[in-house]
Amino acid sequence: MKKTNTTNGVNGLMNTIIGKDTVITGTLDVKGALRLDGNVKGKVICSDCVTVGATGMVEADIQADTAIVAGHVMGNVCTTEKIELQAKCEMDGDLKTKSLVIEQGAVFCGACSMKNGAPDLGFLAHDDKPKKVESGKDKVKD
Repeated sequence: MKKTNTTNGVNGLMNTIIGKDTVITGTLDVKGALRLDGNVKGKVICSDCVTVGATGMVEADIQADTAIVAGHVMGNVCTTEKIELQAKCEMDGDLKTKSLVIEQGAVFCGACSMKNGAPDLGFLAHDDKPKKVESGKDKVKD
């Protein structure tokens, strides 16, 4: 096992590494952290952090606590905590997460949905009901 710098790792350990010359088709279900430097087609389920390395080519939906993408991902990514798209990554799919980091140079084509709705920034709630506006002789009503 190799130590990683992730704070989400199980005791900071990288449990599974898929090498750059490896091709996997199917469902990966990994307990602990996972690093993908090879090709994966199908589905990835991870109980910790999924890292797609610079040589990683993933055509799969990913479910994890956190995801770090430095390579190519074609599929949807759903995390409970955070997604990080690094500078040279190419992400083609939808994201669902609490926190999103996109570095300058990353390519992202898709939609992003932040779990638990919009963060509370202290702004007033949007009022969907139109207001009556009066200006001079013109009057606008609901």
